[in-house]
Amino acid sequence: MPDVVVRGDTEDIAIEDGKIVAIGPELQGGAEEIDARGLHVFPGLIDVHLHFNQPGRTDWEGAATGSRALAAGGGTLFFDMPLNSTPCTVNAGAFDLKRAALGQSSIADFGLWGGLIPGNVTEMAELAERGVVGFKAFLCDSGLPEFPRADDLTLYDGLREAARLGLPVAVHAESQEITHGLAQRIGPRDRSTVRAFLASRPVIAELEAIQRATLLAREAGAKLHIVHVSSGRGVALAAEARAKGVDVSIETCPHYLFFTEEDVERLGAIAKCAPPLRDAVEQEALWSQVLSGAVDIVASDHSPAAPDMKTGDFGRAWGGIAGVQSTLSVLLDRGYHARQLPLERISSLVSGEPARRFRVQGKGAIAVGMDADLALVDISRSVQLLPENLKQRHALSPYLGSTFRGCVVRTIRRGETIFASGEIVAQTSGKFVRPTLCSS
Repeated sequence: MPDVVVRGDTEDIAIEDGKIVAIGPELQGGAEEIDARGLHVFPGLIDVHLHFNQPGRTDWEGAATGSRALAAGGGTLFFDMPLNSTPCTVNAGAFDLKRAALGQSSIADFGLWGGLIPGNVTEMAELAERGVVGFKAFLCDSGLPEFPRADDLTLYDGLREAARLGLPVAVHAESQEITHGLAQRIGPRDRSTVRAFLASRPVIAELEAIQRATLLAREAGAKLHIVHVSSGRGVALAAEARAKGVDVSIETCPHYLFFTEEDVERLGAIAKCAPPLRDAVEQEALWSQVLSGAVDIVASDHSPAAPDMKTGDFGRAWGGIAGVQSTLSVLLDRGYHARQLPLERISSLVSGEPARRFRVQGKGAIAVGMDADLALVDISRSVQLLPENLKQRHALSPYLGSTFRGCVVRTIRRGETIFASGEIVAQTSGKFVRPTLCSS
């Protein structure tokens, strides 16, 4: 199904019972009419990578606030990572707790990732039966002791089991040996500086982990998803493996396309993430990979924390960026307007390919029979992101103060307007979504 963006002043979209039933000029009828003249209509964004931390850490962010921020950015569906909730989603019991919590609080539709950690490979089948979209593994320290990194044998066993189950494994690709070893070499007195942190997580740590993960995935015959690739060289390495037959998809994040390591020094811990932001040369190489079509998906990796975890000693500050509301804004401003990235390509990166890769039926496209998940966008309107505009729990984001050319004016989830004119107006809750390869 092609990735399309509809011009609101040339075509109408008819919606009935939450589904798109017709597309064409001057359609008649309907109980309600939404004037989209002068706007572009995108499929609702599908954010395949974020952390809403529920249950257990809603003081960082919960689905109630997080899903509202997603909706304000044009999003209608998200996949929640297995951490940083408590308990982490590494078994069926934890899955049931998270599904129930998100079902009560989210205004967006949602799917769930399962975790892959040492000792839980035997739990993967039950998680697949519950409907996870895949399994997430860290190749380095996750920052949470309850979600330990996957050693090579755990990863290989998990990849083989995921292949049997027909689900992908997503990996945080940074080498533990390189990152930990460099951090130890720096010494405790200097670890609190921005430059020390950047030096401890060089691009080679990402490249080594991508190479290892793609090798194991090829041997296991598994689907692999590399999350938040931060470098053009990382994309190129994964794309090279794909050309050799590895079933691998490549994700990057808007913050790698918008900020550089100079911004970390300017902004401090609010811009700390792992992998870290790269220099301007590496960022342009990453943009080249996006423009070439090598990158499949752009996801926010929204990883918020309480304000006191983003202050003080940089080395001890939480490593995550809160940006779920800004993904489309970055792609429109820095992609479409600055680099002529086609709107259809943006639609593919945030909607079409997420739905295809993770086999989500009825989502990710504007076509008859699909869910009426839509984002109405004024692609020429410039808007500055101010604290009062943020819908997330804490008004902490490196994007604050930035002006974007491109603005979401309305978000529609299964035919219901959930965001309009700067306000959340949802009346109903989101629904759990599972991949089509799993039986109901």
